[in-house]
Amino acid sequence: MPDSPKAALRPLRDDDKDRILAWRNSSDVRAYMYTDHVISPEEHARWFAGVAGDERRRYWIIEAAGKPVGLANLYDIDPRNRRCAWAYYLADPGVRGMGLGSYVEYWMLQQVFETLGLHKLWCEVLVSNEPVWRLHETFGFRQEARFRDHVVKDGAPQDVLGLGILAPEWRERRPAMAERLKSKGFEPPR
Repeated sequence: MPDSPKAALRPLRDDDKDRILAWRNSSDVRAYMYTDHVISPEEHARWFAGVAGDERRRYWIIEAAGKPVGLANLYDIDPRNRRCAWAYYLADPGVRGMGLGSYVEYWMLQQVFETLGLHKLWCEVLVSNEPVWRLHETFGFRQEARFRDHVVKDGAPQDVLGLGILAPEWRERRPAMAERLKSKGFEPPR
């Protein structure tokens, strides 16, 4: 799957370990994760070691102009039921608002439906993270659930939205989303 000259997703490497810990512990990323605590190097090392060889998870580093700026992943990959979940974050605030999130979304949808041949992609997003769940809806995701008081953030319960998209819905939406990427200066991944 070719990448745009402005953006790329590449597989995780061992030398990403420290960078990802810093990202996970940054207040910008932690604000939208389910956990609030600062992740210790030991906890992170266990998580990072668990990523390797786990067929139910895949991770990619998001790059902008050759610089690592975020992380995208698939998890709960279920070939029998032909579905999986996903998440991503842009850890570098300097790349937000430039269309990179749209590129990542398009790339991941292509990965799930065209490369892996799955039927459904789903995700969970804090209700307070409106820009992300609105972006998902733009790409064709539908709200399937609202989990009330699902997580505690900064000592207060927060609702979480469950969103999903099916392969035929993506294929119908894909041409419009390819045009969206082009309007932002990105070449749509194939």
